[in-house]
Amino acid sequence: MKMKKLVVALACAGALSGSVGAASGPGYDDPDNWPQYHRSFNAWRFSPLAQINRDNVARLKVAWIHQPGNITHGIQATPIVVDGVLYYVSANNNVWAVDAASGRTLWRYEPKLDPLSKQTFYAAASRGVTVGRGKVFLGTLDGRFVALDQKTGKEVWSTQLTDLKSQYGALFSAPPQLAGDVLFGGTTGGDQPISGKIHAVNADTGKPAWTFEILRDDPESWPGDSRQRGGGSAWMPGTYDPRTDTIYIGTSNAAPDYFNADRKGDNKWTASLLALDPKTGKLKWARQEIPHDSWDFDSAYEALMVKGADGKDVIVHLNKSGFVFVMDKDDGKLENVWQFAQHVNWVKGIEPKTGRLIDPVYPEEGKRKLFCPNLLGARSWNHGAFNPQTGLWYSHAMEVCNEVVAGRDDPANLTAISSLSLGIDEIKLVPPPADKPHGRLDARDPLTGKVKWSIRYDMPPLSSVLTTAGGLVFTGDMEGRIYAYDADDGKELWRFNAGSGLRGGPVSYATGGRQYVVVPTGLGSHAPGFLAGAYPQIKDLPGGAALIAFTVD
Repeated sequence: MKMKKLVVALACAGALSGSVGAASGPGYDDPDNWPQYHRSFNAWRFSPLAQINRDNVARLKVAWIHQPGNITHGIQATPIVVDGVLYYVSANNNVWAVDAASGRTLWRYEPKLDPLSKQTFYAAASRGVTVGRGKVFLGTLDGRFVALDQKTGKEVWSTQLTDLKSQYGALFSAPPQLAGDVLFGGTTGGDQPISGKIHAVNADTGKPAWTFEILRDDPESWPGDSRQRGGGSAWMPGTYDPRTDTIYIGTSNAAPDYFNADRKGDNKWTASLLALDPKTGKLKWARQEIPHDSWDFDSAYEALMVKGADGKDVIVHLNKSGFVFVMDKDDGKLENVWQFAQHVNWVKGIEPKTGRLIDPVYPEEGKRKLFCPNLLGARSWNHGAFNPQTGLWYSHAMEVCNEVVAGRDDPANLTAISSLSLGIDEIKLVPPPADKPHGRLDARDPLTGKVKWSIRYDMPPLSSVLTTAGGLVFTGDMEGRIYAYDADDGKELWRFNAGSGLRGGPVSYATGGRQYVVVPTGLGSHAPGFLAGAYPQIKDLPGGAALIAFTVD
């Protein structure tokens, strides 16, 4: 009888993980949980679970729905799941702990935000929380890091890090991340006339540990006083590699975005990927992807880590410019640059070994110019996913351009804390030349960019992507359809109509011996508003906010 029970237990474990002898290591460890923003520090967004797979995904049914009740900007978070409890954030920094098997609310934290936060450009929205060291960590809309007790949701400490009045509403729209006992993160502000910073505090006490000044103090890089309002904030979550004790975090565009006359120079370290020492905040290395960025081409997206051709880890990093940079993870040395976007006209190319921009075309004051990709990028911040079983990276793309007339910012228009320093007289999102605006989901070799399969959408999806050991790829579109595709060939295997579009990150986990897929729904963020220039129908899409959990009976 004991031997029979052991065999059954092993069989159940195999069904969840794909096989009893499944691969191990980064990306495979802790399979039942989704313990951090990208699930693992290599930013794969891959679940090693395989109870839900190609053969049974058509039977996927709703297990539970959690509605926070506040729908402004939808749900942009990637939920965190640890030991049967799911944590996420909804509008206005409301944090929720939910039973991951039933969707029952365990606790809720509703912060008292500074009233000034309602005047900021990025009011209401937040992209997630971080869980660790017995706490739930939040970056707030009024410029604080906050720690909550993981079991009760009670506030443990709160540390003010920015001044909304003097920093044009610089706040934390992304969750700060853990690097051991250090909690770090950057603010919004790439498009604001401020000098970007990365903040770090002690995760247990909230005491400030260090601040990294992103903009390099160098008159050749930043002439005159341009550095004081040069942008460059690190507004998306970084990652921490515990093997080398290194933080990787990307930075945003230089400001003013399109008017570059007052900041002649390479404008380091805007549009860059940084590697930092978490104990001191010192720079280990940096790779500036777009020197003298004049197109709003941030480098803020995820630092995907995969094996290179020689078996060593490399970082694969998508830039908003429509190019992907493949670099050595230990020193940032380029190994390749490949073109991600179909429509690129701001440059003839990027030299793959040196990163040199080949014949860039710059905006001009008072002159209308077409630039592809648009200011939202060849992809917005919604993340891709890498499946180590297929060796493919699955990422959305958008083929939308913008017409820009560059112009000097009027000081009279930079008085409100919601002010942006775009350096424009006019901007309009438009279709690409000789094509319709559209979106894609591509399955690519991350090292070379070779396409295995691709799916075209009329409107660019803004959901992040999830891939699993069950051979599946999950994502959704702006109209609220959730899809499961075959990871090998892109065949649609399942769909569900959620009623409102997707902007957050789908996750998968197991509890009680059952695998779940949870999808945040509710269209939000500023991206749909910008895209409405190319897609007028966006204004008629419904809002919403709901976490929907699916499982197979």
